[in-house]
Amino acid sequence: MTATQFTLIFIAALILSTLTKLWLARRHLTHIAAHRDAVPDAFSAKITLDDHQKAADYTSAKTRFSMWGLLFDAVILLAFTLGGGIQAVATLCDGWFVSPLAQGMAVLVGVLLLNSLLEAPFNWYRTFVIEARYGFNKMTLKLYVLDALKGMLVGAILGLPLLAGVLWLMGRMGEYWWLYVWAVWVGFNLLILFIYPTFIAPMFNKFSPLQDEAMQARINALLQRCGFTSSGLFVMDGSKRSAHGNAYFTGFGKSKRIVFFDTLLERLNISEIEAVLAHELGHFKNRHVLKRIVTTFAMSLGFLWLLAVLMQNDWFYQGLGVSSQSTAVALLLFFMVLPVFSFLLSPVMSAYSRKHEFEADAYASQQTDAQDLVNALVKLYQDNASTLTPDPLYSRFYDSHPPAAVRIAQLQSH
Repeated sequence: MTATQFTLIFIAALILSTLTKLWLARRHLTHIAAHRDAVPDAFSAKITLDDHQKAADYTSAKTRFSMWGLLFDAVILLAFTLGGGIQAVATLCDGWFVSPLAQGMAVLVGVLLLNSLLEAPFNWYRTFVIEARYGFNKMTLKLYVLDALKGMLVGAILGLPLLAGVLWLMGRMGEYWWLYVWAVWVGFNLLILFIYPTFIAPMFNKFSPLQDEAMQARINALLQRCGFTSSGLFVMDGSKRSAHGNAYFTGFGKSKRIVFFDTLLERLNISEIEAVLAHELGHFKNRHVLKRIVTTFAMSLGFLWLLAVLMQNDWFYQGLGVSSQSTAVALLLFFMVLPVFSFLLSPVMSAYSRKHEFEADAYASQQTDAQDLVNALVKLYQDNASTLTPDPLYSRFYDSHPPAAVRIAQLQSH
């Protein structure tokens, strides 16, 4: 393959993926608008027309904004690749650093920082305009900035040694460097699973032990029935940042803990909370977390092997507008353009995730009253302004959870 041929393939793939995403978004908007004036029959007794229309408008606002983001992302990708952005950063770093490892680190960090700065206005608008307009944002500008700084600090402490190790292995381990890098990547992710609940998450949120004794007893009985052990039941101050509610369990091994958003506890009764938790435990019981980890690790191994093959070819660099050939540049190029070529896999991954959600719902209906989970889901759809009428094709590409009507119909059949 020549560099010109690869350039044309890249441009064609970028145009195809971008146009497909825009087309799906337009379908989504049209479908929501067509169903805006009537609450679906399955929800008409519990969700008002005003709430249904709020969800439609909120989802439409996010979708329209995402369309601008898609175009911006495509332009930025072209600017970094064929536009010479990565090459300019690489040339600058070559003049500043003598060590190849230092040069590579500088290129990676420089491009990532530039990309974050360019994305910052979009993140700000999403939080302080769209989320605020519909009553969800609770963050102050001070908290927003502090979160960003903390995120950069955590990223630097954890990410910089990882990047340095990866670049060193790529340069020193010969033909099969990708196996060594994969082993380090697996170890790093397992480490994060262990330390996230007790070291990283508390940097951003306050976690307090659940105080409600009646709820504790109910939950502990559920945990015992399900054969689940955890390091504690905690309430997270989610209302500090958002009005959205959720519950989850996190961690690995003995560090597992169950976390409830305070907004969730305020809205649901004890039976509904138990049903939501039973759903989360269904993921544990069916080994969904383990399956997803294994799938992710297997895919990462395949991607690293593919990178090892591509980086040996001049056309890979030159076809993406870069003349400097290094492990850092190859790593950067590969993971920047990978989403362009892998987008059409989205329906497969989404279907895999929705299958797990159905299985977790089925498990919850065995451990608790299915109607309690239905009631909880309806309240969450209402409180989070989640549209009840997504475009089916759009949903197949993007939604990790089944559409509301399909999910509740399945639960009511148990």
